[in-house]
Amino acid sequence: MLRCEKLQLRYDDFSLAAELGFAAGRITALIGPSGAGKSTFLAAIAGFLVPAKGRVIWAAQDISALSPAERPISILFQDNNLFPHLTITQNVGLGLRSGLRLTADQRAQVAAVLDSVGLAGMGARKPAALSGGQQSRAALARVLLADRPLVLLDEPFAALGPRLKDEMLDLVQQRLADQGRTVIMVTHDPADAKRIADAVAVVADGTVAAPVATRALFENPPPALARYLGK
Repeated sequence: MLRCEKLQLRYDDFSLAAELGFAAGRITALIGPSGAGKSTFLAAIAGFLVPAKGRVIWAAQDISALSPAERPISILFQDNNLFPHLTITQNVGLGLRSGLRLTADQRAQVAAVLDSVGLAGMGARKPAALSGGQQSRAALARVLLADRPLVLLDEPFAALGPRLKDEMLDLVQQRLADQGRTVIMVTHDPADAKRIADAVAVVADGTVAAPVATRALFENPPPALARYLGK
């Protein structure tokens, strides 16, 4: 389980408080208005932002002082973080070894994970030769290969069309959550949360609220969510 204990994030005139937990092996969506702090909150969990106070706890271990590379976390951003000068095989292989000196067994693992996300035979291509949906699949393949238990998604599929986005969300559910990963997903689209999230945490008014079961939350939204939804 991931816990945020008395977490306070502050910079300039922005502040965000978080006192909540995320169930292991489940998908939790973060939803709320633009500028509320959803991406900032993910950055603090990942270690890219130092909190003003409080702790981040994973599996009963305080990881607050660990660097991003030392945390048991993979993160997908909106731009997918693919290196344009590397092939897809090399980009995905970074999930195993940063120096890319892969063994034959590791190269086989890369080929297998590319096949599992529908990119069989495309490993020699560069990112520019792939469609947006294929690039998202390659980025997801790298996360799968890294095999870290906590995955943060900062709207990596927002630029995709509805059909491709739904395909990627389904892959997240099938290839991450169904294999026991804990997923925290930023979204502006309630349909994304309704499609795959077990629970939803509303980020609004300077607070990250405790997650609530998805169906129950949308059937009876709190005032902050109701305002966001225009109800």
